[in-house]
Amino acid sequence: MLKSVFFSLACILVSATYASAQKFGFIDSNFILQQMESYKKAKAEIDKAATNWQQQVEAKLKAVERMRAKYIQEEILLTAEMKDERQKEIAKKEQEAREYQKKVFGYEGLLFQRRQELIKPAQEELQKAVKRVARRYKIQVVFDKSSDLIMIYASPTHDYTERVLVQLGLAEED
Repeated sequence: MLKSVFFSLACILVSATYASAQKFGFIDSNFILQQMESYKKAKAEIDKAATNWQQQVEAKLKAVERMRAKYIQEEILLTAEMKDERQKEIAKKEQEAREYQKKVFGYEGLLFQRRQELIKPAQEELQKAVKRVARRYKIQVVFDKSSDLIMIYASPTHDYTERVLVQLGLAEED
């Protein structure tokens, strides 16, 4: 019994000593990405594609609205069977437009896939630079202050953003 208590106490002491020896740092990945030319180009291409897709979706929805307006104008001249047929046609076109919108802008849609495809290389380059900086400065944990991590206070001495920019060749070394 005494041995197990002694062993537990020794484990706690060793782990506390090890924990106090760890070195932490943080970066601002959004700031770094904004400085990277590859990210800027990828973002511009994504924005262009999103605008193009948005125009296509809007054109499809406007076509549905034109069909609906034409139906309303001609409604009194149509038979019940013709009204039903037109309503089904309008509903079908609207459904197609909504499905296209979901295909492009929905969860894991074309825009999401395009963003992943274009931005992934810049993110990988950033991760490699962070890894090199962490190894060089013997940092065990690097936080990203631009993510959901909440930092109440962070000493600027632990900010490695500038060192990552230097590693990427986007800033001069001090």
